[in-house]
Amino acid sequence: MTGIITRSIGVLACASLFLSVQIAGAQEVPLISGGVGFVTSTNGGNTTYLPVVSPVLAAPLGSHVLVESRATILSSISPKPGQGYDHDAFLGLDYLQADITANRHLTVVAGQFLTPFATYNERLTPIWINNFQSAPLIFSLGTMQTTHSVGGMLRGSAVSNAHFNFDYAAYFSAASTNEQFNAQRSSGGRGSFYIPAAHLEIGGSYNRLLQGTHENFGGVHLWWEPADSSFRLRSEFATGEHARGYWIETGYRLHRFGGDHGFLSAFEPVFRMQQTFRSEPDPNDGLPAANTQQADFALDYHLPHEIRINTSYSRQFSSTGDRNIWQTGIIYRFLFPTWRGK
Repeated sequence: MTGIITRSIGVLACASLFLSVQIAGAQEVPLISGGVGFVTSTNGGNTTYLPVVSPVLAAPLGSHVLVESRATILSSISPKPGQGYDHDAFLGLDYLQADITANRHLTVVAGQFLTPFATYNERLTPIWINNFQSAPLIFSLGTMQTTHSVGGMLRGSAVSNAHFNFDYAAYFSAASTNEQFNAQRSSGGRGSFYIPAAHLEIGGSYNRLLQGTHENFGGVHLWWEPADSSFRLRSEFATGEHARGYWIETGYRLHRFGGDHGFLSAFEPVFRMQQTFRSEPDPNDGLPAANTQQADFALDYHLPHEIRINTSYSRQFSSTGDRNIWQTGIIYRFLFPTWRGK
């Protein structure tokens, strides 16, 4: 099964590249976007330096098929006591998928895709979107540790009217041990209601691990961005077999102070509170070994030309020891066509 999946995705990648070259002249031009950044993280007194590039390809193949992919290329430079610095490099695909629009209610996804659980994995992991360099403590719950799946997914808007929208995503993933396309056998999905008048979204997720020791994961999320306001609230709660937790994030862009182009309007203070609760020991679920509380404070500054400076301070409280976490980063977001269209 693993070999078939790997070969299929390889064929998909080659076919996508060939077809995009053949079709793009008559259709839309493929786009390359993404972000490049330099991040530092000081955790418990040890500082790690992380230069990172995350390119995204979106290649339309006619009017009903879109091939998209995102990669992560980074280096980790960290001190080695008495021996200078350790250097590790990483190159990996976050996803490589074909999106086939069947109708206005259904899109069929095939390939390697981000596991649809809650909101953080699909919406906030890009470095040019997330306000914090580190993911929430509960990030691994429901995402099967790899954060991506290999198989198929059905998603779309089941109902959409002036009063509410209901979106859904349902997937199945096969097991794969390939280095670039690794995944666990699992299935599940997510549904969410969006109320336009209130600018409010609430949804639920359920995923099940289908290999090894079968496990269930559940979660709910709530996003609120009031109309005509720079305030936003994002939150998730997730539970697994041996742990559960939540995070709540609020942010406010200072547009009302100095106008859209004033010095103060470029600042965005952000606060995130998160907790995890351990019911049983589990060294493989990715959560802290003991109950943990963490408060994150960030102050981001938005510069012209899609450049952003991120700074944050976190204080973590746990029976295994309290610690401070300092993080900084400068991020540049880019977007350009692969070639000039006709």
